[in-house]
Amino acid sequence: VLGMTASMFKGYLRYIANRRATQIGLGELFPNETNPFPWMSEMIDLKKERNFFETRVIEYQSGGALSWD
Repeated sequence: VLGMTASMFKGYLRYIANRRATQIGLGELFPNETNPFPWMSEMIDLKKERNFFETRVIEYQSGGALSWD
């Protein structure tokens, strides 16, 4: 992904590890770790119910090429 560095990805993995540990009742493994990619959470979190008209479009479909042959 353009603009993603190894240290940013490492921070994201730590953030996800903290979320999973909290979900199973453990404490945070990496204290004070924040999500460096808030846009990724919008695409991954499926539990949220969203209003269609208030969400950002993340899936695009390109026009197909028609062939008349």
